[in-house]
Amino acid sequence: MLSTDGATRAVCMQKPIMAVTGDETVATGDMPAYQIRAPATALPQGVVMAASPGSLHGPQQLAEEATRKRELRLMKNREAAKECRRRKKEYVKCLESRVAILEVQNKKLIEELETLKDIYSPKTD
Repeated sequence: MLSTDGATRAVCMQKPIMAVTGDETVATGDMPAYQIRAPATALPQGVVMAASPGSLHGPQQLAEEATRKRELRLMKNREAAKECRRRKKEYVKCLESRVAILEVQNKKLIEELETLKDIYSPKTD
């Protein structure tokens, strides 16, 4: 019997990757029930999770695990940097539009000041 946890369903742009938890709850008879849920952190497509570190035996497997972890870290860092650049670009656009608005406002205030000076300044002939 499979059950889904409604709280872990999330809408995102990537295709959700499902994981089976090791929670064994007795359902009926001898068959344990497993819950299928979306993982807390979605792995990018094409990344396969390896077995637990305790099951690795030789230095070759340890080196492969270290390489896999490094590649995953580098991939996450690239994505974070990309998002940071996108946010910075958006921030700069916001600042540029604010500067344009303030320049227009400043120009209007200078014109108003000149008009008021012409009206209220004593004219000497």
